[in-house]
Amino acid sequence: MPTRARGTRLTYRSLMVAAVAALMAVLLPPVGAQGASPLKSGPPESRPVHSYENAVRESVWVDTGLDGDGNGRSDRVAVDIVRPREPALRGRKVPVIMDASPYYSCCGRGNESQLKTYDADGRPVQFPLYYDNYFVPRGYAFVAVDLAGTNRSDGCVDVGGRSDVQSAKAVVDWLNGRARGYTTRTGAERATAGWSNGRTGMIGKSYDGTVANGVAATGVDGLRTIVPIGAISSWYDYYFAQGAPLYDGGPDGLSDYVESPEARDRCAAVQRQLADGAPRTGDWTKPWSERDYVKDAGKVRASVFAVHGMQDLNVRTKHLGQWWDALADRGVERKIWLSQTGHVDPFDYRRAEWVDTLHRWFDHYLLGYDNGIDREPMADIERHPGQWSTDRVWPPRTTHTTTVRPGPGSAPGVGTLGLRPARPGSTETFTDDPSQGETRWAADLDRTTGAKTGFRTAPLTRDLRLSGSSTVTVTATPTTSTAHLSAVLVDIGPDTIRDYGSPGEGITTLTDRTCWGASTAGDSSCFKETRAATAAVDRTVLSRGWADLGTYASAGKGRLLTPGRAYTLTIQLAATDHVVPAGHRLALIVAGTDRDLIDPPDSTPTLTLDLARTSAKLPFTGGAGAFVRATAGSAPATATPRAVHSEGVTPPRPALRIPGGSRS
Repeated sequence: MPTRARGTRLTYRSLMVAAVAALMAVLLPPVGAQGASPLKSGPPESRPVHSYENAVRESVWVDTGLDGDGNGRSDRVAVDIVRPREPALRGRKVPVIMDASPYYSCCGRGNESQLKTYDADGRPVQFPLYYDNYFVPRGYAFVAVDLAGTNRSDGCVDVGGRSDVQSAKAVVDWLNGRARGYTTRTGAERATAGWSNGRTGMIGKSYDGTVANGVAATGVDGLRTIVPIGAISSWYDYYFAQGAPLYDGGPDGLSDYVESPEARDRCAAVQRQLADGAPRTGDWTKPWSERDYVKDAGKVRASVFAVHGMQDLNVRTKHLGQWWDALADRGVERKIWLSQTGHVDPFDYRRAEWVDTLHRWFDHYLLGYDNGIDREPMADIERHPGQWSTDRVWPPRTTHTTTVRPGPGSAPGVGTLGLRPARPGSTETFTDDPSQGETRWAADLDRTTGAKTGFRTAPLTRDLRLSGSSTVTVTATPTTSTAHLSAVLVDIGPDTIRDYGSPGEGITTLTDRTCWGASTAGDSSCFKETRAATAAVDRTVLSRGWADLGTYASAGKGRLLTPGRAYTLTIQLAATDHVVPAGHRLALIVAGTDRDLIDPPDSTPTLTLDLARTSAKLPFTGGAGAFVRATAGSAPATATPRAVHSEGVTPPRPALRIPGGSRS
């Protein structure tokens, strides 16, 4: 199928233009170092001057130096490569865009769940997604790595551990002449990457982006940039929230899900080790330290372009927030996109802008083009479906943590939220009800219910922006020996938002296709379009966090509670960027089990909150002054929230155990 202009529909004229462009790409030599066109005004940009149809497609097996399956032989990972043929013929070397994944044969990549395909001789035919179609004609190689234990690779999946990370790091080393590669899985014939200049960028969503984080955290030479999309930064936080189980399962189940059938047979011992090292108690163990990339942020030498859905309930934005903050502390070059979606790739909610931005990002960090992207605003943030704002720095420099405090109200469980602490002895009480969750709690904020306690500001007189990560410190007295807590921030007021709880997590997939790069008979560059899936709501959950109260003394070790004794615990909430408009109210909910998002405790506790010893630290742009101004006086009549009768956002579904889910 011919190349289509960005985002346009196929027409007779576009077919003719594409045919002429393809002919010119064959007849005209590349211009500049990697095909930058001097005819285009403005910053330099790599152009599609190389033939995709005639590109080199090959497979190499790279030695990881590990023996994960214990068979006495060093594991080799399969590396499928597509690269432009013309540069090598002219003695030019090219940079690499790499996506290392466990999903190429089991689950598929992208919104259409594409798998790798091969011809009868085992040569790669289809590379999932558009990276190859778009970037190979522009002078890049695309490399798709099967993690150890998946598809055509040796070894075992260890879910974010040494083997996963080394699977991709070894390929970066091979591209830079530091590791051994072979032409076959078991043979002795060596394969070298003489066509590569060693400059590598890693990209991927979910598990794939997680591997990119892990490899960057090794500080490997040659990795110039990573683009993690909805990625994990610490695997403990994927399965637990401060001791509270987030999934009824562990990494051994994920390993079994993604491994190839032959690996599953030989990797039972590794799966047992994963299960033993991740007890459902929620205690921090040595395997979790190995899978914590945040602690190694100081080793990161690559630039980072992080992308995340602020309503991602699969890989929650706590992963983004702690990774981003650690990178910022160490001065790593960074860029960020935050959408209103759940676990969705930006190609499926802001396609044209995403491809253009990614193109310029790779051109700058892999080709060295001074195209100005490093001087553009750091952050793009979706404010309403399809409406975006930018910030020079994220969070904005004027953002300061402000302590707000709950207070009693006119009815039980319906309190106030402000700067003044409650009087000593003020309390609120609720009983854990695992049948309820944040959607129900938010709907009941203005009335007394037994399953939650809520605290609200008056209608705001000015917009109030939260940007970054929050914490809620709770002092609670349980009636049982186990208890789980949830803390939820809510914007009370009418809005239209992306329906992040719907099957598409904020998008609806259409039947029309647009094409992004060149195609062959076996690898199309044309993908289904999407549109925003929206919901009219009268309140929006903007951040949440959970914890086992038994971790009050140590985040890594839970303890049984003594009924009747007060415990103080700080709950970490997910990062966000949200503007509560004038006329709306900001609310804090404290409750027990958040249905379908955390597992319930072994008992059904009633908890009494000590309001004088409970508070929230929230990242307000403008700090405490902004909160004071927004809560002073009375909201104008035109800004008073109107009643909205709507079904609202779809309630969260039972959480998936697989990073990436059905649209990985």
